[in-house]
Amino acid sequence: MASLRDLGLSEYEARAYRSLLDAGPTTAKELSRASDVPMGRIYDVLSSLETHSLARSQSASRPKKYVAVEPDTALNRLLDDKLSELEEQAEQYESIVGDLTDELDAAEPVEEGFWTAAVGSEESVDLLVERLDAADDRIVMVATDSTAQFDIGDVGDLVARHLEAALDRGVEVSLLMSPHLVDTLPPSVGERYIDTMAGHPAFAVRTADDLRGTFNLIDDAEVCIEVAHPLDPDEAFAMIDMKDPEFAADVREEFEPRWEAAEPLSIGRP
Repeated sequence: MASLRDLGLSEYEARAYRSLLDAGPTTAKELSRASDVPMGRIYDVLSSLETHSLARSQSASRPKKYVAVEPDTALNRLLDDKLSELEEQAEQYESIVGDLTDELDAAEPVEEGFWTAAVGSEESVDLLVERLDAADDRIVMVATDSTAQFDIGDVGDLVARHLEAALDRGVEVSLLMSPHLVDTLPPSVGERYIDTMAGHPAFAVRTADDLRGTFNLIDDAEVCIEVAHPLDPDEAFAMIDMKDPEFAADVREEFEPRWEAAEPLSIGRP
């Protein structure tokens, strides 16, 4: 059940405010009795309510009387205070993340080979976009006729968004696709390429026949290999990520002549 305490008031402040609403203009002594707030605390509580602009006092009267601000106004003021606090906290967290990013990026990368795998369609996509987000220099994507990266509902849109983000931070993206896959792209994915990425100087798409497998080469240092589901080739069964510069160099060596021989794809609106 919602409570004024959820918006930052103490138990005594919440009880005093509710009692003020019921009592109308009243003295501190009368409010103490009505709200069960101890007399030794009532003046501090009323002072806090006034500080939050939830109550007003009539100083000219003897003894001083207090009245509650209307609920709609009071609640909006409490909400504004909470939103302001959240904005300040968000800025603090962003600053902390910025400081830690600089600190952690300064660490020397580990060159030792490492591989990991994600099993399941959602887990595979999570691993893929994580590695796309980690790219600093270049992403090479090779996609054949059957790939969950582009032609499974929201997954294609998600991958496209992360490629777009990579371009925004200065990463070069090269996409080599089978001609058939181009024709089967979901409209939303095709529109994102046309509207956002097609004209970007760091984005290039080419097509080539006889492609085998679907993989992503990240910064010439790691390779993400999609493993299709054995019963449904349009669904990713697993994603294998191999961070091995030597293996990545071999993949790059195989990719380059295929890229040079491929046909540039002109993407535009009809």
